[in-house]
Amino acid sequence: MKQFKAESKKLLDLMINSIYTHKEIFLRELISNASDAIDKLYFRSLTDDAVGLNKDDFEIRIEADKESRILKISDNGIGMTAEELDNNLGVIAKSGSQKFKAENTDENIDIIGQFGVGFYSAFMVSKKVTVVSKAFGSDEANCWESSGASGYTVTPCEKETAGTEITLYISDNTDDVSYDEFLDSYRISALIKKYSNYIRYPIRMEMENTVPDEENEGEYKKVKEIRTLNSMLPLWKKQKNEITVDEYNTFYREVFYDYEAPLRVIHSKTEGNATFNALLFVPSHAPYDYYSKSFEKGLQLYSKGVLISDKCGELLPEHFNFIKGLVDSEDISLNISREMLQHDHQLKLIARTLEKKIKSELKKMLTTDREKYEAFFDAFGTSLKFGVYSDYGMHKDELVDLLIFKSSKEKKYVTLQEYVDAMPSTQKSIYYAAGETIDRIEMLPQVDAVKDKGFEILYLTDYVDEFAVKTIMTFGDKAFINICADEIDIDSEEEKDAIKAENEKNNEMFSFMSEALGGSTEVRYTNKLKNHPVCLTNEGAISAEMEKVLNSMPGNSGVKAEFVLEINISHPVAEKLKVLFESDKDKLTKYAKLLYNQARLIGGLSIEDPTEFSALISELM
Repeated sequence: MKQFKAESKKLLDLMINSIYTHKEIFLRELISNASDAIDKLYFRSLTDDAVGLNKDDFEIRIEADKESRILKISDNGIGMTAEELDNNLGVIAKSGSQKFKAENTDENIDIIGQFGVGFYSAFMVSKKVTVVSKAFGSDEANCWESSGASGYTVTPCEKETAGTEITLYISDNTDDVSYDEFLDSYRISALIKKYSNYIRYPIRMEMENTVPDEENEGEYKKVKEIRTLNSMLPLWKKQKNEITVDEYNTFYREVFYDYEAPLRVIHSKTEGNATFNALLFVPSHAPYDYYSKSFEKGLQLYSKGVLISDKCGELLPEHFNFIKGLVDSEDISLNISREMLQHDHQLKLIARTLEKKIKSELKKMLTTDREKYEAFFDAFGTSLKFGVYSDYGMHKDELVDLLIFKSSKEKKYVTLQEYVDAMPSTQKSIYYAAGETIDRIEMLPQVDAVKDKGFEILYLTDYVDEFAVKTIMTFGDKAFINICADEIDIDSEEEKDAIKAENEKNNEMFSFMSEALGGSTEVRYTNKLKNHPVCLTNEGAISAEMEKVLNSMPGNSGVKAEFVLEINISHPVAEKLKVLFESDKDKLTKYAKLLYNQARLIGGLSIEDPTEFSALISELM
């Protein structure tokens, strides 16, 4: 018995127990090796008529025998000599495929294997492995056999045709692992569909099928038939003009388990610094777990048609986490197990290219298919707005053109550019109001005043909306202004002077009322209200809606916005307050509290002391 030349048991144990995360990966690795062996002979057939085979003659065969606990993977590829068996399988991490690719520079050669360790994944599920191989052009066949780190033997044997047959003697079940699954034909078929569906040669297996019994009407019988288990030609490698909408939709539903067709398909091939095929889909609705911690973003990643990762999150920025799809690249640097990626420059190049492509396609949908884009935004707009707000606004310039908001004009969606284009010449800023619903926003006292000036208002009803617009700060040269903020400026100079004079005249009364409210809330007159007696105007960076959002988050409590109680100078209550200030300051204190709590209710805020508020109403009645 020969000993492994890779300094042995520890290295083999490491590869079997540590490098590969999932035992099922062994089938992908062995099929990829078989595909490489066929590639080598097919490449030779292009210049050597003696091969006697064309591309349609090549295949990979799978055989499973439950009773004997044997699984076989065979191919009719190039095969190996005794020396090659010794060198390629006796020396761990030596790759015949890597050597072949180095010796042949033809750009059409597409070899999967490169590290020479995939074969050893067979020992994760096997107690013994035999490899019977006959090299093309040789009269001799040889058998490599090993039970693991103890070593291996290479002996002459019989085999009629060129190629390789690997026999796995599947391990017995343990308390932790049932190895029986790797002998079940339907489980094997599922694994091939998952990992090796796009291997370019047919993968065939004898499977049992139930068919009508022609001799006994109404009865069925079981027959065995050879099935091709893989699709071979990936949809994304076809020309776009050869693919129908139904084919895209069927592929999407089957691969990504969605019951609805996607809103948009993004099919592209990129060449240059990053060469890859991408097939991406914009879903028509958010998955049930989209806003939960269990949701995991990412694209399927293939290398030369072999699935490497089912969820490669590095390929998508967080603000485009709703995208489903896949990338197939020959340039990705893989680690020796092909299960994990090296986080290299190439992967980042692909991610940046995809981000630009996704934005371009969304922008195109916004421009050419507004109804569909609005449906998309209803489902995923929060992700775009969160992308604007997150990372200190790093992505705001890339995403701002994709944002749409409902507005006071017909309550329809508008882009920020559409809003600015429709602004009257007298309007200085972009005005918005935040609230739980459009109906609640329209109840705000400040809304009527802004509308009366002929100005449009953006209605922000998503919890992240106001954080997003504060991050954007300006669009063009127009600043975003909350209509409930004290910085709003929609009055004429005459109106400003008039209200300023009234506030100065009644400054003593307002100071008294402020003290009655605890001293932290300023009180003043306003001329911005029509029929409402009072409103709350916020000062500083935190608005009423932001206060509610921040206080609802785990770990946050006690966040307070700074408010000014504004009293409508045209409302009868304004004169009543003046009378009470002169005649009954005790009642004025109660009125101040009533008006403040009334303003909080109108603004959608909770009352700080509902018991006191209820008692004051009862007393007033």
